Amino acid sequence: MLNNKKTTGQKTISFHISGMHCASCASNIQRKLSKTEGVVVASVNYANEQATLDIDEKLFNGEVATEAVESLGYKAHIGVEDTTDLAEKERNAEIDSLKKRLSVSAVLTVFLLIGAMVPFSPEILKNPWVMFVLATPVQFWVGRNYYRSAWSAFLNKTTNMDTLIVLGTSVAYFFSVAVVLFGNYFEKNGVETHMYFETSATIITLILLGKFLETRAKGQTSAAIKKLIGLQAKVAHLVSGKTTKDIEISQVKVGDVLLVKPGEKVPVDGVIISGNSYLDESMVTGESLPIEKSKGHKVIGSTLNTSGIFEMRTEKIGSETMLANIIELVKSAQGSKSPIQKLVDVVSSYFVPVVIVLALVTFGIWFVFGPEPILIRSLVSMISVLIIACPCALGLATPTSLMVSVGKGAENGILIKNAEALEVANKITTVIFDKTGTLTKGKPEVQKQAFITSGTRINSLSAVEKSFNWKLPKGMNFEEYSESLMMSIETKSHHPLANAVVKYFENGNHKNLTVKNFKDIPGKGISAQVDDKQVLVGNKKFLVENKVVLSLDLEPLSETWQETGHTVTYFAVNNKHILSLGIADAVKEGSKEVITKLTDLDVKSIMMTGDNKGTAKAIAKQVGLADYVAEVLPQDKEKKVRELRAQGEIVGFIGDGINDAPALAAADVGIAMGQGTDVAIESAGITLLRSEISLVPQAIKLSKATMLNIKQNLAWSFGYNIILIPVAMGVLYPIWGMQLNPMLASVAMAFSSLSVVSNALRLKKVKL
Repeated sequence: MLNNKKTTGQKTISFHISGMHCASCASNIQRKLSKTEGVVVASVNYANEQATLDIDEKLFNGEVATEAVESLGYKAHIGVEDTTDLAEKERNAEIDSLKKRLSVSAVLTVFLLIGAMVPFSPEILKNPWVMFVLATPVQFWVGRNYYRSAWSAFLNKTTNMDTLIVLGTSVAYFFSVAVVLFGNYFEKNGVETHMYFETSATIITLILLGKFLETRAKGQTSAAIKKLIGLQAKVAHLVSGKTTKDIEISQVKVGDVLLVKPGEKVPVDGVIISGNSYLDESMVTGESLPIEKSKGHKVIGSTLNTSGIFEMRTEKIGSETMLANIIELVKSAQGSKSPIQKLVDVVSSYFVPVVIVLALVTFGIWFVFGPEPILIRSLVSMISVLIIACPCALGLATPTSLMVSVGKGAENGILIKNAEALEVANKITTVIFDKTGTLTKGKPEVQKQAFITSGTRINSLSAVEKSFNWKLPKGMNFEEYSESLMMSIETKSHHPLANAVVKYFENGNHKNLTVKNFKDIPGKGISAQVDDKQVLVGNKKFLVENKVVLSLDLEPLSETWQETGHTVTYFAVNNKHILSLGIADAVKEGSKEVITKLTDLDVKSIMMTGDNKGTAKAIAKQVGLADYVAEVLPQDKEKKVRELRAQGEIVGFIGDGINDAPALAAADVGIAMGQGTDVAIESAGITLLRSEISLVPQAIKLSKATMLNIKQNLAWSFGYNIILIPVAMGVLYPIWGMQLNPMLASVAMAFSSLSVVSNALRLKKVKL
């Protein structure tokens, strides 16, 4: 995919890369591409398998860049426009491969553990040659990617977690092979031997399980993009003279006249040239109420036409439409995220070289100063050092805590989709809330009612009945009859607010009355003759135009409601103003308490919405927010997130709509409401299953507890290394003549792992 930049002579290109299996792969490719002629800046993202390059068009050569990537053993798809399906096929193939290897590895490892650990196991499983046969495919077929990654890191003069895995498992495996081949020789020289086949196999199997879960989760990015693409209309009604024909959306051209019917999606971006309707644009603007559109108004592709019929002239098609821009924003935001540098990887980058040096120093000291048999003792001590440093506990320290934490979150309605989101959530300094569907319920409700009986001039129901002199149906009072008049006309209306009115009054004592001469006047209201009375429902302008006498008691209330973000619906009968209703998107229960809890966690809260400033101000006041931004589009939300991140803030964004997807992806942590759109959910790292924002501070608390637990695990696992590596090197030999046996090193490793797992299980008792 190509995106032109403003800088003359420069262009940004992005393309899919096949074959990456770890973060170091992305780092190696990025380093290689950065050195390629014509590349100004290179960025490779392992999460979505995308490379993004700022290039000098005069110097850049796509074939050279492709060869550079292929020289590292990967494949670059430069120039391929849509690689979503390709990436999905590759990911599915990798998941199938991991599943097969994991199944084989698990079975073979179980047999090895039975043979090594169970006293009464069958003799055949204890046979050294059988163990050798069982362990070899696990080591080299199942664990082949670890060797590739470690080798790649070695070529780039660095180390990673895979280096530890390869180092520890290889030492355990090859020492065990040496025992199988030369065990008698060791025993003749008084050296106790032990095989570690089960150790190497168990480490590989456990880490492969984590890799399988990670790969399966990576599919969320492409799934979100596919759902966005699926929102596009498939067919358009092309107007040609007096005829209309259906054409594929890909055949639409700029300047075409298209017909849009009720209930259909707007095919592309354009402008209305005739007709009028109400459009649900919530996917783009976040506005909860459909917007009235008529001649001259702009319309956005893929938004929903809720009522009327209109003709439009096409202005933007294909990649230029608003939805296409949202798709590109999501891709860009996901691709530009910096991978979180895990604490384990940081420590490991120093730990591995140090261990290797210490092992070599140990061998040298024993070889020069040790007693006979010098070579055997030197090898045993060196191997003990390497086995003590084997990353079993180190490898378990993070994933076990994460597994328990994810389970704890799920029990409380917090779905954590990746480890990065959980790790970063504890550092959040600013939370941005989308308004509609997040802080509010996302649908209009009648929140204010003022009936003429509530006034001061006519303050009793009997007085009202007498002043109007209506003949009321049996069993109904004046107020109930008035509501019946309103319900009878509103049930025939397609106006977005009509449903809110009908729902508000639906449980009352009402009668279905005869409606005649029903008229719907777009942008104003509706009128009809109901039970021999002239009834009007609409806005203030509509009533004034029809010479309705506005109530001196009700009108001040109506004006106050408008100032607080309510849409006011007026009801009049026979030119008399009887009722006013204030309709707005209701605030969710507990929203104010959530803001308070976040403040207690030293987290700043901001509200962002596509609604007007009056509504935004009213909602912000209700929930106790001082900071809010109104009238924003999707790109504005994403831009605000980036601005805050540039200022050093760790940003969490909470939303539920398609329009929130770019911001959710751009934030350090995206948190989606469970009842929101699929695209929002899949663009986020955390989903609140019950759509309760009270879970936001709970998610942050869980993250803080998890990260503390991980650090404790790392400290515990490294504590063994700090204490036992010197023992393995032989510091006790001059004092007590004790040389650490590799088997004891294995026991220490097992105890370290047990301690880490036990500590991780404590997360189950954390109170959120």
